[in-house]
Amino acid sequence: MKKHQGNVVNFCTYHVVWVTKYRKKYLAGEIGTRLKQICRDVANECSIEIKEIECDGDTIRLLLDVDPQFGVHKAVKRMKGISSKVLRQEFAILRQRLPTLWTNSYFVCTVGRVSSALVRQYIELQKERIVH
Repeated sequence: MKKHQGNVVNFCTYHVVWVTKYRKKYLAGEIGTRLKQICRDVANECSIEIKEIECDGDTIRLLLDVDPQFGVHKAVKRMKGISSKVLRQEFAILRQRLPTLWTNSYFVCTVGRVSSALVRQYIELQKERIVH
């Protein structure tokens, strides 16, 4: 969806992926559910639209609409930083087993109008892949 701000119109949708440190599989169940809520809270605070979000054992995948003046790098940095802090406070296993929750890196790519439905479908299908 196009966003209008003053004299700027943008359509900036990103596919974003990041993983846990050492690819440890802690993002299922209660931790994964809480992670999604934290990301939604951060998105609301920063006027970011989460179109899709899913996490499996060690990976979180998002489809985000981000204002280019805010920047996708700031969105990811804030989501990773706040989620790491909150999750490590709430779940002792994360403090005991990992020096930090996330790796320093992440993947991001732009998504055009035609392919965003395919990326959304891909993210949704990851949930089914984990169950089987």
